[in-house]
Amino acid sequence: MTAPNDLIDLTAVPPPGTVHPKAPQFFLNQQQKAAVVVRFLLEEGSDIRLSDLPVDLQVQLTTLMGQMQPVDRTTLALVVAEFAEELEQLGVTFPRDLSAALQLMEDRITPRSVAQLRKQAGIRQDGDPWQRINTLTPEELIEVLEAESSEISAVILSKVETELAAKVLSVLPGEVARRLSYALSKTRNVTPEAVDRIGFSLIGQLDNKPERAFKDDPEKRLGEILNLSNSATREDLLNGLIAEDAQFGTEVRRNIFTFQDIVNRLAPLDVPKLVKEVDPEQLATALAAAPTQGLGHVSEFLLSHMSNRMAANLQEEISEAPRPDPTDAEAAMNAVILALKSLQSRGEIALRSQKEDTIG
Repeated sequence: MTAPNDLIDLTAVPPPGTVHPKAPQFFLNQQQKAAVVVRFLLEEGSDIRLSDLPVDLQVQLTTLMGQMQPVDRTTLALVVAEFAEELEQLGVTFPRDLSAALQLMEDRITPRSVAQLRKQAGIRQDGDPWQRINTLTPEELIEVLEAESSEISAVILSKVETELAAKVLSVLPGEVARRLSYALSKTRNVTPEAVDRIGFSLIGQLDNKPERAFKDDPEKRLGEILNLSNSATREDLLNGLIAEDAQFGTEVRRNIFTFQDIVNRLAPLDVPKLVKEVDPEQLATALAAAPTQGLGHVSEFLLSHMSNRMAANLQEEISEAPRPDPTDAEAAMNAVILALKSLQSRGEIALRSQKEDTIG
């Protein structure tokens, strides 16, 4: 029941006296039958994704529905029966283009295959490029905007999802955010074709970047490693890095999250979530060891923002327990950090950003 590319001439009528022995639907062509089926499904409350059709077919179908005359019950029943029979004979369907196929297969093939197919999809200009652009993180989108003019950036912010655009504007420098906000006022007469060209151009830029073996930057990867190293090793390595390459060493330090950073980077309302995530024995050990390492303020912060009952139980346990062994203390603090990072990776908490050597 696929409609042909050209519209049917609705002025054509069957020769006088022509009567099909079974039904009036004999006089409906495939386009008209498709319109009847769509009208029937809409009348029944079905949510038909006609937006997935090519634009020219959407226009043809809508135009035809505006020209159709009423159809009697017998014709409707026969057209729907024919449509149902065709569906029963249909074994399997496939995506309409490479972009749609990639969406279907993305989680089932290797990242390198995905990257190669994305590049092909961008070059062929198939599908909707904005679906992929909307998967960018705020940081990735900011990197894209930095290479574009204010006018192009305004179109991009107008086209991406509202939540993503809001996150981007919230972290851009004030002057840049104001300039882009003003540029949005100039997008009133931008055509859909121009928006598509911008989208495919961005996809081309993204796909032309060299493939990277590691998702995260080196300073973040090293920071994650040093997070779980003992403090003496961590400080020794950091001092050596800063002496060798001050910029890289400083970036690594920014990506390190230690037990003492909890006070400045964890929101008080998220403390109960962290407490539930950590093994109670390890939490008690970490809280007991903190004052012996000059980190009593971290224990006080955690205890003051958990439930009174839990805080009282922990304080009683801490007062009765012997002083923790340094190795056990470090392991317990690392367990707290691991739990916190796990919550962050699952999106259950958001840590405040770290600036220079000051955590804020």
